[in-house]
Amino acid sequence: MTLGAPLLPTSAERAASADDVAACRELLRKGSKSFHAASLLLPKRVRVPMLPIYAFCRVADDVVDQASEPGAVEALQARLAAAYEGRPHDSPVDRAFSDVARAHNLPRAVMEGLIEGFAWDAEGRRYETLSDLHAYCARVASTVGVIMSVLMGVRDPKALARACDLGVAMQLTNIARDVGEDARNGRVYLPLAWLEEAEIDVAKWLVRPVFTRALGDVVERLLRHASMLYARADLGIAMLPRDCSASIRAASLIYADIGRVIERAGFDSVTSRAYVPLRRKVWLMLRALAATTPRAPLSLVAGDAEADPPALPEVQFLVDACARSSLR
Repeated sequence: MTLGAPLLPTSAERAASADDVAACRELLRKGSKSFHAASLLLPKRVRVPMLPIYAFCRVADDVVDQASEPGAVEALQARLAAAYEGRPHDSPVDRAFSDVARAHNLPRAVMEGLIEGFAWDAEGRRYETLSDLHAYCARVASTVGVIMSVLMGVRDPKALARACDLGVAMQLTNIARDVGEDARNGRVYLPLAWLEEAEIDVAKWLVRPVFTRALGDVVERLLRHASMLYARADLGIAMLPRDCSASIRAASLIYADIGRVIERAGFDSVTSRAYVPLRRKVWLMLRALAATTPRAPLSLVAGDAEADPPALPEVQFLVDACARSSLR
């Protein structure tokens, strides 16, 4: 574990100005209130380089989501390559991202995976099995966990596997929360096989998305799986630097609490959208600061009593990418 990585490049190759970094900070403040709140607990050495990476991810998501012409994803991949080669596009976000990605040896394969996930979203891809859904979550969420770990100086495969667990758990929580909103936009992220088992005709349901007990059972099933991954992820928090663990625990607690709100609503995330009030978020952040041990021992999690579970197969490519980059 290396804790002495620079906040930004110190050589003449630095491309970004202070104004560029400030623009990235504003994108985070406006784009994700929960992530922004949790990031305030991060030390400066992690919080500062995180800003350009978050901003680049946000811009990339918008580019892919709004692009209608062919080749948009390929153009974004070329933009990513230019940043890694030290010749970023003329944009505050690209310049700041280029500095951070090169300074921290951030694996390009991780960013490419994230862009691939955005592309899957843009094409409206659906997921037949839980494994298929894991593959999607790996790209749009576990990538973020790996990026954060790299910025913290953590590249141990076991710690990265747990960071990936947290990313998948958070994304599954988002999916459970947004069932109604997604359906009204013609999208379904719940595993199609699960919906079929519950005798839910997806095509008919999308015409008129309403809550049913059968649908609630599917949402509950997804949240139970997410809870298992949150518990696995907690084991990795102890592997993080002391000055970083509280922020990650806060993010985990806040996102997991969305599941609690959904449960209290009878697993109905069609009629209304669950959210965690600000007062509750503050309490959870204080709880994260006071915590010294994982929330729940893995042995207490139903269905998984392994003391050291391997990475989910669908996220292994991210762990491997970090291992390769650490050898350079």
